[in-house]
Amino acid sequence: MKKKISIIGGGAAAIATAAFLDHQKFEVSIFEKNKALGRKFLVAGKGGFNLTHAEHINLLLERYTPSAFLKEHLLQFSNEDLRNWLETIGIPTYVGSSKRVYPQKGIKPIEVLQAIQAVLSQKDVNIIYNKTWTGWDKDKHLIFNENEVVASDYVVFALGGGSWKVTGSDGIWLSLFKKRGIKVASFEPSNCAYQIKWKADFIQKYAGTPLKNISISCLNKEQKGEVVITSFGLEGNAIYALSPELRTTLNKQQKAIIYIDFKPSLSLKDVLTKLNKSKVNNITKCLKSDLKLSNAQIALLKIHLTKEEFLNNETLAEKIKGLQLEVSDIAELDEAISTVGGICLSKIDSHFEFKGLKNSFCIGEMLDWDAPTGGYLLQACFSMGFSLSAHLNKKG
Repeated sequence: MKKKISIIGGGAAAIATAAFLDHQKFEVSIFEKNKALGRKFLVAGKGGFNLTHAEHINLLLERYTPSAFLKEHLLQFSNEDLRNWLETIGIPTYVGSSKRVYPQKGIKPIEVLQAIQAVLSQKDVNIIYNKTWTGWDKDKHLIFNENEVVASDYVVFALGGGSWKVTGSDGIWLSLFKKRGIKVASFEPSNCAYQIKWKADFIQKYAGTPLKNISISCLNKEQKGEVVITSFGLEGNAIYALSPELRTTLNKQQKAIIYIDFKPSLSLKDVLTKLNKSKVNNITKCLKSDLKLSNAQIALLKIHLTKEEFLNNETLAEKIKGLQLEVSDIAELDEAISTVGGICLSKIDSHFEFKGLKNSFCIGEMLDWDAPTGGYLLQACFSMGFSLSAHLNKKG
């Protein structure tokens, strides 16, 4: 007789788990609060559907905080493994210039989701919609919609984090685990906008302008990429990846310092040489022609330097390689791409099983870990789903 597995949630981690379970051994049911699976999965695909990242696995492991937590699972189901599996279900992928991995051109996010759902259908996964998990009864059975009791041999919680409430990822489940005595951490935003108090005349002119091919550093971490100047501050991959450092510093000091390198491909000596050897008399024209700085980059230098500093090549070169900006706040939780917080990692074992809650597991963004955008978040969810399924398949 097949054992029953109840998976609560219908996001990437949940559907990955169901896809890799041995359905000769298990009767699998997914309980989803919405009318369809993968709403956050689809929303994430609107801005460019990064399925994973193609960098070497050793580099990929370093993108996660804490990195040791996911190492075993990412090695068990790597970025290459995910691409190979997607190929087998009819979703070929390609590597972009930034090493982000996308579905082949012409394949929409909904088609990726439908391909995975086809796998679930082939394996007779029972998907039950409009079911909100509301706790446990006295016998530790699951309760849905306040009064519907479901008994299972195994339970997999994959309820998501606390951002993008419109997709159903509202994090209200946090209080249920807290009442049960399971240690949780409050949700905090990650991969989000960070506030910089721009001068009014600058932001009026440059709001919405990208800063491309730059790097940003905070504490001992540096990230290359690009950001967009907004009325709130900065957002984009170059600052998203610094979320752990920025969040920690803001929590401690109510402010954080970042440094923008406008020419990460050049050394300080190279920049200074270009300034000194320029045949252009006007320094602004020199920055445009010899160093290829944009109008927004030049404007940033001008508002943060005195006239004397701007006209001094040594000082100007130093600021081009490290313009200091103060971050004063972080975006609202619901505006973040992802969140940290949730179930504390100390409360699960190496197979994601709750300590003190036998045969109950927790994966995905419910757990307190962090990763930048660019495919890392989805990769981790698929790796966790695969790893947990492999563990359950062995248990039978």
